[in-house]
Amino acid sequence: MSENSKQSKNQHGPMRGMGPVEKAKDVKGTLSKLLKYLGAHRITIIVVFFITIVSTVFSIYGPKVMGQATDELFNGVMAQIAGTGGIDFTVIAKILLFVGALYVISALLAFLQGFVMSKVTMRVTYQLRRDIDLKIHKLPLQYYDKTNNGEVLSRITNDVDTISNSMSQSMTQIISAVTSLAGMLIMMISISWQLTLVALLMLPLSAFAVSFIIKGSQKHFKHQQEYLGNVNGHVEEMYGAHVVVKAFNAEEDSTKAFNEHNTKLFDAAWRANFLSGLMMPITMVIGNLGFVAVCLLGGNFVVRNILTVGGIQSFIQYTRQFTQPISQIAQISNVLQQTIAAAERVFEFLEVEEETPDVENALPVKGRQKGSTVAFDNVSFGYDADKMVIKNFSASIKPGQKVAIVGPTGAGKTTIVKLLMRFYDINEGSITVHGNDIRKFKRNDLRDEFGMVLQDTWLFNGTIADNIRYGKLGASDEEVKEAARAAQVDHFVRTLPDGYDMVLGEDAANVSQGQKQLLTIARAILADPSILILDEATSNVDTRTEVLIQKAMDNLMLG
Repeated sequence: MSENSKQSKNQHGPMRGMGPVEKAKDVKGTLSKLLKYLGAHRITIIVVFFITIVSTVFSIYGPKVMGQATDELFNGVMAQIAGTGGIDFTVIAKILLFVGALYVISALLAFLQGFVMSKVTMRVTYQLRRDIDLKIHKLPLQYYDKTNNGEVLSRITNDVDTISNSMSQSMTQIISAVTSLAGMLIMMISISWQLTLVALLMLPLSAFAVSFIIKGSQKHFKHQQEYLGNVNGHVEEMYGAHVVVKAFNAEEDSTKAFNEHNTKLFDAAWRANFLSGLMMPITMVIGNLGFVAVCLLGGNFVVRNILTVGGIQSFIQYTRQFTQPISQIAQISNVLQQTIAAAERVFEFLEVEEETPDVENALPVKGRQKGSTVAFDNVSFGYDADKMVIKNFSASIKPGQKVAIVGPTGAGKTTIVKLLMRFYDINEGSITVHGNDIRKFKRNDLRDEFGMVLQDTWLFNGTIADNIRYGKLGASDEEVKEAARAAQVDHFVRTLPDGYDMVLGEDAANVSQGQKQLLTIARAILADPSILILDEATSNVDTRTEVLIQKAMDNLMLG
């Protein structure tokens, strides 16, 4: 129908989805929604956090103990020089064994928390994809008329993958980094509060640099996710229509449109990654400045016997490590920006308004009875409320009747079918089946009454038998073959290499358009509905086959 065609053209235009992109606004709201998904695993997450803290504490305590070994070695050397003693290697060996045990236990605990956290992440990802899949079936057809397939697929694949990849590492890294900062700070103060003060002076500089970079890169990460969806949408669309593209010599236009999308994605991606990549080197430079100051002041303390050699060695180790959790937090904040941008897009999809829910205490459909009265009573409908495409349409179809709806392109023929099956709800009037308004039935029950064959055939990647059986899941092989014979499809299926077990390829390209249509008619015949709708269903078959199919329809309508 032309009204659909116009929508389709608008939807598939070269500038689709490329309007002004807004910066992620609802960061807190998005995080709270994400935390709800994690809430189902809160006990496991608490255990993981506890393991992470213990692992980090063991790792932090190592340098302090190593300082004791250095002191023992230094004192032994000094005693040996003074002739008053020597190096006690037994004590040093015990200290080193203790340090080794600390690091081994820390590594094992880190491995355990990584393993457990990855399982939690996969479960959350599974739930997200499951919710998206359920949402897809609850959305009104109008949503898909206005949204390209690539955009929806991008949210299911790219955005969910981004959330999954970041959650498995970021959550434990945040706890580890915060614990490391707190633990190292305590250790450093226990060694020398003066040196600790010098090291801490570098923190405000690092925090300022990180916050400045985050503020600048967030909008680019949002753009990156948006433009990635546009690239995927274009590629999916062009791949699905590659025969049409070649037939009209539109390769250059397609390439030009792709380059526009890809250039915008490249521009957003490099800006986002360049800015986020600055975090690590900037924090390292600031950290090195603090390290130099600590070395100078610490050396002075050792000379003045304020600190031991082991103490300054431990402190220098902590100073070198002190910048790592800061850099880690900076890097995590970068990853979290991507996560929030991706999660926001996922939750936007999950919050799209769904179809009007079925009425409570819905009427039972009489079901599979041969013959049903269908009536349109002063029906008015428009895809947009201010533009009616059908006005005051009335018709009555009695049981056993075959009715043809004819009219010029754009008259509303397909729209009437969509209204009858409640793909859209009417604005005014009523449509009745079995004498009851269709809005009083559950949509699934209502649609079970119909068999529908469209001009645009749809077959999936599977055997021919499975494609026919889609009309009645659980049908026997003999029922499938009987439907195929009625649809005049049996003879050509038997000529194929594997017969009914032949697997149809991508878009069923290994059979002709007419054969595809015959298979969809066989599917409708197998369903044996009480109302059969053919939307120019024989337009791709030859005249002789069409006559045979009409005879099959007569047989189908008996009774």
